Amino acid sequence: MQSAKENSPCNLKDTTRKEKREEEDRGKLKMYFGGGGMDPRLSLPLYLWVVVSYMAYDIYAMYLCHWHKNTEKEPGGGMYSLASVQRFLRREKLMLTHHLFILLVLTPVLLRGERGDFFVGCIFLAELSTPFVSLGKILMQLQMQDSLLHKVNGILVLVTFFLCRIALFPFMYWSYGQQVGLRLHLVPFHIPLLCNVANGLLIAPQLYWFVLICRKALRLYSSVPDRAR
Repeated sequence: MQSAKENSPCNLKDTTRKEKREEEDRGKLKMYFGGGGMDPRLSLPLYLWVVVSYMAYDIYAMYLCHWHKNTEKEPGGGMYSLASVQRFLRREKLMLTHHLFILLVLTPVLLRGERGDFFVGCIFLAELSTPFVSLGKILMQLQMQDSLLHKVNGILVLVTFFLCRIALFPFMYWSYGQQVGLRLHLVPFHIPLLCNVANGLLIAPQLYWFVLICRKALRLYSSVPDRAR
């Protein structure tokens, strides 16, 4: 008698609806936590290797630039002397910490399987501001810091840096909250502590650099009236 009720059309229809809802929920979570969009087995690992290689190369390029700029000011020791390396480590502490942290974090991410594609992709958006930061340095080397291009580029640096390196973190928390039905301010209390610590370590230098960029922008845009007077 009981099995007949369980096998009734209404119960079977309810079971089908429930399974369909669960499958849709799994699909949404998969999009956020792995397997959504392009095949992550091909796209993300390849890009991760590119970023890891770039960070390692950039550390070496930074050292070469430091050595060539300071070899006349502070003579003594060869290119790879201990004194030269120590000066480089002292003067580029923050940037080196940033690069090494990325290397130490991204390398294990390569072994993560197919989990967290959405969040890994979001973190990569931080590099959207890099071309504008680099263009600003190139224009300064070309003595074009008073040009209109440099001022427009400065605005783009501010906007992309804020959106892709600072506002990005609340957006990721908000997106997670939307999927699991949590308000934004409750999300940090429902995810692993390691995630909060890692995000805190990532956003801290971004906030520091953003303050420096704002100060530089203030000097850049307030210098025009001063010269006019």
